Amino acid sequence: MSTDPTMMSDVTSDDKLWATLCYVLPIIGPVLVFIMQGKKDRPFIKAHHIQALVLGVIVWLAGFTVCGWILVWIYAIYCGIQAYNGKTVVIPVISDLVKNQGWA
Repeated sequence: MSTDPTMMSDVTSDDKLWATLCYVLPIIGPVLVFIMQGKKDRPFIKAHHIQALVLGVIVWLAGFTVCGWILVWIYAIYCGIQAYNGKTVVIPVISDLVKNQGWA
């Protein structure tokens, strides 16, 4: 059986919504998910919320340059749309970092 969260049959619309909120609300969304016990243990949300937090920190750091902020914010919205469609988002460097650290 595959461990890919998108292949699981128990991904609910609530899971998709919280995964999307993690990307659209850069730092606030992942922190809210981390606080909520029932949410952070769901496999689909767990696959998204830590890498969304790292991406949110990059959005905040890129805020020092207007062009960087706009580009990273657009990418974060794209990731949120993919999460809402029930797909696992693979962010080039961030996804590998999160998985290698054992955070997701």
